[in-house]
Amino acid sequence: MNVLVIGCGRLGTRLADMLDSHGHDVAVIDSNPDAFHNLSDSFSGITVAGMPLDMTVLKKAGVESSDAMAVVTPDDNLNITVSQIAQEFFGVKNVIARISDPAREKVFQSFGLKTVCPTKLAGDAMFTALVRPWDSRSVSFGTATAAFHIRKAEKADAGQPVKAMLRDKGEAIFGVVRLNGDMELYLEEKKQILAEGDKVVFAKVID
Repeated sequence: MNVLVIGCGRLGTRLADMLDSHGHDVAVIDSNPDAFHNLSDSFSGITVAGMPLDMTVLKKAGVESSDAMAVVTPDDNLNITVSQIAQEFFGVKNVIARISDPAREKVFQSFGLKTVCPTKLAGDAMFTALVRPWDSRSVSFGTATAAFHIRKAEKADAGQPVKAMLRDKGEAIFGVVRLNGDMELYLEEKKQILAEGDKVVFAKVID
């Protein structure tokens, strides 16, 4: 897949390196050529220095043949403008824009743009870590969704093997979170013994 990344800050650098390491053809645009030094030494994509609002710069980076674009500069206004240009002038259908202000999410969506808000994601993660560290979670992998939930080992469970923990139909033991916070993946061939207060993570495919 040909992917164009706009912005080579921390987020853009990480994204470009990840895409490149997974075999995608990556081009990165940034107005500051020194930003490209942040890319890993193994990065094999192309870099283009210039303003991403400049049509010539976008064309030089291969926007006309791009399958997808990630617009991840720190400037929300710039991100929405570049995203619109990519969709309306160059026909890039898969455009994802970073926004720092959660209040602007609806504005982006009204233009039919997909967004990722690091501020919102970090806030949600910190809230969960503070008040709901052991809530059940669902994670999607392609077309399937797996549900994860946790049961705490009680006094009666202490000294019993992990595999003895009661489970609902269709559930599998994923791992154990020990009292010190360490997590062990569940291995059926390994004798893993429970202690009171350990938390057993169960997984189940729900879709």
